[in-house]
Amino acid sequence: GRTVIDKTGLTGIYDFELHWSSDNTPADSPAAAYPTIFTAVQEQLGLKLESSTAPLDVLVIDSAEMPTPN
Repeated sequence: GRTVIDKTGLTGIYDFELHWSSDNTPADSPAAAYPTIFTAVQEQLGLKLESSTAPLDVLVIDSAEMPTPN
């Protein structure tokens, strides 16, 4: 549920496969043996996710209505 800001400086398109397990993965699932997303990114891709604050553009929609017929 967080925004990820790319500060790697890497350019190009990459194709990779990442094996990780979410916090709500059932214990009897084969995926339960996988690491968390944070550990998987660091161990499998060599990248580190760091929590920080940064200014972000946000669009807030207060309300929405169906358009009236013409």
